[in-house]
Amino acid sequence: MMMAFCFTGVRSFPKLWKSNPYLGLSPGHSYLSLFLKDCYGIRNQQKWFSVKTVSAQNTKAVNLLTAKARYLRKGGEGSNMQVSSESHLFAAGAAKKRSEMNPHKEDHALPPVRNSIQLPTKPLNSEEWDKLKEDFKGKAKFESWIISQMAHSHSSVDVAKSLLAWVAAKNNGIVGYDLLVRYLYLCVFHKQTSEVIDVYEIMKARYKRLESEGYTLLIQGLVHSDRWKEALLLLEDVKKVMIASRKNYNDCIEGALLHQDVNLAWNLYQELLGHDLIPMMKTLKAFFDFGKNIKDDQYSNKLLDILLYLRNNQLYPEESFAQSIKTWFESVPGEQWKGQFTTVGESGQCLGCAKTMESIHLSPEEYEFLKGKIMRDVIDGGDQYKKTTPQELERFQNFVKCCPPFDIVIDGLNVAKTFPKARESQVLLDVVSQLAKQNVQLLVLGRKHMLTQHSRWRKDEMKKVQKQARCFFADNISEDDPFLLYATLHSGNHCKFITKDLMRDHKACLRDAKTQRLFFKWQQGHQLAIVNRVAGSKITFQHIPCYDTVVQTTGDSWHIPYDENTVERYSYEVPTKWLCLQRKT
Repeated sequence: MMMAFCFTGVRSFPKLWKSNPYLGLSPGHSYLSLFLKDCYGIRNQQKWFSVKTVSAQNTKAVNLLTAKARYLRKGGEGSNMQVSSESHLFAAGAAKKRSEMNPHKEDHALPPVRNSIQLPTKPLNSEEWDKLKEDFKGKAKFESWIISQMAHSHSSVDVAKSLLAWVAAKNNGIVGYDLLVRYLYLCVFHKQTSEVIDVYEIMKARYKRLESEGYTLLIQGLVHSDRWKEALLLLEDVKKVMIASRKNYNDCIEGALLHQDVNLAWNLYQELLGHDLIPMMKTLKAFFDFGKNIKDDQYSNKLLDILLYLRNNQLYPEESFAQSIKTWFESVPGEQWKGQFTTVGESGQCLGCAKTMESIHLSPEEYEFLKGKIMRDVIDGGDQYKKTTPQELERFQNFVKCCPPFDIVIDGLNVAKTFPKARESQVLLDVVSQLAKQNVQLLVLGRKHMLTQHSRWRKDEMKKVQKQARCFFADNISEDDPFLLYATLHSGNHCKFITKDLMRDHKACLRDAKTQRLFFKWQQGHQLAIVNRVAGSKITFQHIPCYDTVVQTTGDSWHIPYDENTVERYSYEVPTKWLCLQRKT
């Protein structure tokens, strides 16, 4: 028996948001989140696009899917400062290791979805679906729950198709929009292009506009078909109401390259950059894969521009992308490039070719630029995380002006709490005593409560700290970071600072990407971290890298840091593996 597929439930969608063309998905958003949210019972509160009906119904288009919806059965630094040789504070994977060593870490993972029923592994008939629904104990609507689970588990298209046929039979030929979108997701995932086209025909006939997930799925599915240019029409529909996502651009670029339309691919790439969107790594990888064995200076220069884009934005290719870069360099006819995957030693020398990497230290011009920006954006105003008074900040600034430049600034409270089982004042004293032996100018920043006798804060130990270092104790409600940044930058480019705080909040307060990159570079070259303390022995500090971790070139060589597949790198960390490329002379 044939069953017509209609759509219902569209009245609940809000009207198209015409007032703000910039409402849309963030660069990191994925359409898959729709399914993952529903899997855990989190209902979508709003849709990005309204679903508007067209007056005429394309019966032929509906029948394309209807014909396939039959019930299916089968188939289908100094001597006194010990430095650890372990990876530095910002090395890829370091944060994960720290979290694994923390006995108090919490698991914030979403709870698993629990239900007594099992997802079917083959198409079911009407009676079997009825029985499965009877066994369902969840609070959600069975049809929505089961299709969401299918999407999450990547069930076969045939199983999902039998579900839609059953729903249509129970609802006078009506299938809800959400069920169809989830079915579309499975068709795209399993690369069932003909099924994607069938769903596309229905949606095109029934709706003027879709929600963003619907557009994203259709674009992704169509670019692999001979009707790939219709994905570009969908992209234009999206652009009428918002800036298209980088994923939409990625899929269209991949489609253009797949069908040999190189100029279109580059134009879309430039359009993406023009919207200040960060390209997906797979987008950039596609350009390098396409350029293999091609002798075209213009194309080659565009690929080199991509590498400079990675450098200027401190972006890192994934391991497979790094392999594509290596393959492209080695494949260019008439060129004599040789690549190898390697690492960089603590001295800053590439272990593959012995070249020295760029220094992590800022130039005098860069330092003065960053110092001015920090003073304006973080110290003097605009820092929403600052918790101090203008009077206290002025008192601190006058204090610093009366002191000689410092060599090391210590976040006293942060350092004191490095080892929870040890007494705070003793930890701080151990750190200060060890550093003071190097005859360096020290500044300890603290809070006034640290001077009050307590089991964790002994007055005699704090007096010893004050004898060996300059100290400034702020009000107990004040935040130390603005003081730490001010004192370190005011003292000069040589001055280091010690804290566990990675200062991501303050970096976020900086208003442009250039300043944020310089801040992170300065931070990597100046922040010391304590990794070990043995009672009665020396404190061990993590080493500070002497080289910058960015894409760099000398013309006849390229060094490209990349992300390993097996290492989880946090956004404030840098890779430890490098692709070394050398041109043979």
